[in-house]
Amino acid sequence: MDSLGSKLKTAREEKGYTLEYVSRETNIAIRYLDALEKEEFSVFPGEPYLLGFLKNYSTYLDLNSGELLSLYRSFKLQEQPVPVDELLKSPSKVPAILGRIAVAIGVLALAGGAAWFFLTQYNNRPVDETPPVRAPVQYTMNNDSMERRFYRGDTILVPVGGNTYRLELSGIGDTVTLTTPAGPVRLDLSQEATVDLTNDGSSKLLISVADFERNNTGAGAHIRFDLQIVSVIQTQEIPEEELPPLTQGTVVLMTSPNAFPFTLQAAFQGYCLFRYEVLFERDNQGRIEQYYQNSDQISVYAQNGVRLGMSNAHAVRLQVIGGGRTIPLDAGGPGEVVVGDLRWLRDDENRFRLVFARLE
Repeated sequence: MDSLGSKLKTAREEKGYTLEYVSRETNIAIRYLDALEKEEFSVFPGEPYLLGFLKNYSTYLDLNSGELLSLYRSFKLQEQPVPVDELLKSPSKVPAILGRIAVAIGVLALAGGAAWFFLTQYNNRPVDETPPVRAPVQYTMNNDSMERRFYRGDTILVPVGGNTYRLELSGIGDTVTLTTPAGPVRLDLSQEATVDLTNDGSSKLLISVADFERNNTGAGAHIRFDLQIVSVIQTQEIPEEELPPLTQGTVVLMTSPNAFPFTLQAAFQGYCLFRYEVLFERDNQGRIEQYYQNSDQISVYAQNGVRLGMSNAHAVRLQVIGGGRTIPLDAGGPGEVVVGDLRWLRDDENRFRLVFARLE
């Protein structure tokens, strides 16, 4: 019978998915997907994370999540050896009938004791007793990470660059809902979300939920926060004569008070000649040109801009990652030859816009 890891890997490969693609679709980190396929369960920070990731991953691959959870539990049982003294324990010398009598007497004694305890406690119980109400608690994130169980109304303060940003656990239903400076964030079990606290790409707060009971507010939710600080790099001033003319089809992908580095990801779905050249960086010059085919993937990191060229625009799926956001980029149609610039521009209001401009 196939193992848990082999079932996951086989199902993924049959669908033609890479770990990078599945990670983007499920919001599960690549290292955890790889660990599940290799059955390296020690990688996970705790069993609630492991069970949540396993359930979401198997469901995404159209596998029976209950069957895979059973395989994991069987794996854990096999890792726990039976104590030697249990294997060597000799059978009891007390006749079976005496054992049954002793058990019956014990049960009657316990039942009588429980009844007496219930009656005495009930009679002494205050008539107006009401369950205590938990007051919301405010926490401060003093390190780069924080992990604990939060309850509805609890808040967390995140100090960044002299400012303090406030998040609140505002609801526990089918998903966990947090109110953040960037708007509400809703997470299911084992999902991850990234919040741009400063709205300029200089800080990213990664949030993940390891455990919660749906529609059970009293049980709370086990949540992890990880803070990442990104150095903001201002766009270089580019002489106007170096800028090629823009077409009317220019697409604005994002706007920000500051320019920041971004990553262009290209996932190929067919045969395509693809070339790129990072713009306006002294240490990253030169054109890269290569033929790619189905399932190939590349990532291009740039501070200011990238010039792209592709022989079949429909054969490549592009997306831009930066400032805590992931934005798809539709460059062209089937068989269309496209050349264009993906770069930062400063507008009349002194704000920066990341645009994709096709060149004539």
